[in-house]
Amino acid sequence: MVDDAVLQNILAFGPVYILIAVRAFAMIQVSPLLSSEAIPQVVKIALAGFVTFAVLPTAEVFMAANSPSGLVTLPGGTLTDLRYEPFSLRFILFIIGEGIIGIIIGFYLTIIFAAFSTAGQFFSLQMGFGASETFDPIGQVENPLMGQYLNIVSMLVFITIGGFHRLFLGGFWRSVQTINIISLIEGRETVVGMLASGLSRLFLDAMVISLPILGTLFLTSLATGLISKAAPQINILSEGFPISITTAFILLFASLPFMTEAFSHVIDSGFRTLESLYPQIGRQITGGGGL
Repeated sequence: MVDDAVLQNILAFGPVYILIAVRAFAMIQVSPLLSSEAIPQVVKIALAGFVTFAVLPTAEVFMAANSPSGLVTLPGGTLTDLRYEPFSLRFILFIIGEGIIGIIIGFYLTIIFAAFSTAGQFFSLQMGFGASETFDPIGQVENPLMGQYLNIVSMLVFITIGGFHRLFLGGFWRSVQTINIISLIEGRETVVGMLASGLSRLFLDAMVISLPILGTLFLTSLATGLISKAAPQINILSEGFPISITTAFILLFASLPFMTEAFSHVIDSGFRTLESLYPQIGRQITGGGGL
């Protein structure tokens, strides 16, 4: 029976399966879109179990622990004991470490997605929508209307460019092939640097995305201010908001094709940075090519 073969394969590598499943579940709990509360926890657990079984045969950094000596060679040339002893303190620490790896993967991608929401927040106030907020299912927070609009556009772009394909292959599968908690500890400085650069790039990407609309709205506000000085009888409060809103909508409509290209570039750049991190702190992948 196929089901018996699947179960026997899981049981044969039980400790390794649990460790990888914890990493997958932690990543799903934090990753954009998949972390939404609209997705039942049972579905997330089932998805984590399925992807774990799919990548289990290629988890060489874990399988090395099943050797008689239990020693695995790290990039620095050191040898570390990775023998798994279920129901022991060491195994519990391994589980916590795998959860941290999954959280780091999902959190970095969440940082990339936060740039789109931040870009909408930059010009929501200037166009007159600063007081209107909606619930953001990605960040689980209240978000200005324009930030939520850009979030929806980014979600569609993410699906269109095969974001889930890159998430589970380039993000999760490559991590299982290359790194474990020991290599994460060895390369902690590189990981912290990547997260710090991701936070700084968040605001840079948000500014680049919002700058055309933000700059035009600034010029619009400047023009309406000059008009109010030249013609004080005009009620600038009643006339300025419609002008700003109309100008912003026209710019959004005209720049949407270019904005989707920028979104695609930001998401793709985030995945490339994440995938380039694994060989730096873990084992090199020989063969197989890129994704």
